[in-house]
Amino acid sequence: MIKQSYNAVYRGGEAEIVEKKSRFIAHVSPAETEEEAIAFIEQTKKKYWDARHNCTAYSVGIEQPVLRCSDDGEPSGTAGKPMLEVIQGEGLYNVVIVVTRYFGGTLLGTGGLIRAYTKSTQEGIKNSQIITKRLGQRMKIQCDYTISGKIQYLTSTQQIPVLGIDYTDVVIFDFIIPLEQVKQVKKQFIEAASGNIQIDEQEKDFFAEIDGEIHILS
Repeated sequence: MIKQSYNAVYRGGEAEIVEKKSRFIAHVSPAETEEEAIAFIEQTKKKYWDARHNCTAYSVGIEQPVLRCSDDGEPSGTAGKPMLEVIQGEGLYNVVIVVTRYFGGTLLGTGGLIRAYTKSTQEGIKNSQIITKRLGQRMKIQCDYTISGKIQYLTSTQQIPVLGIDYTDVVIFDFIIPLEQVKQVKKQFIEAASGNIQIDEQEKDFFAEIDGEIHILS
């Protein structure tokens, strides 16, 4: 069954923390494929070639995501795994994170490393733009001008995403409606228009609200 909603990175971000003079720099990026994730990791390692460690974690795919992580020389389980646990805890998919460490001369111990990699990953995500992708049903509704006001009122009060409105000899609304709401919303439209509308269901797409606007996403 297709996942109907999930969190994803729209714009990646960075964050830096310092623990006992060691610098931990988190780099977050979207990645739709494992190849994209690996390419981002290699690019980051090349940029920070002089760092002691470039630890990584990524989750690629939606239904059965590919999960990978690397401690890159840190003690086993102190870097990549905590980073991956943060990704999963945030409910993020299709994301890759690299945490670069510049050693400050003081050993942090197992617990200190886990806390540092966890915190830097969390801060990197906070500095990224995270969106919720939802699977919706595209729908066009055609009605007379006398009924269009009722449709617009309904979309406003029920917060139904409107993609566009065409004014010709009739009014044509272009909507995308979360799948779980389709049956209820269709009923509301029909009742509001006393049945005097034409409803045309179209393709299903993922969508998200980004910077206050509805965007159709792949």
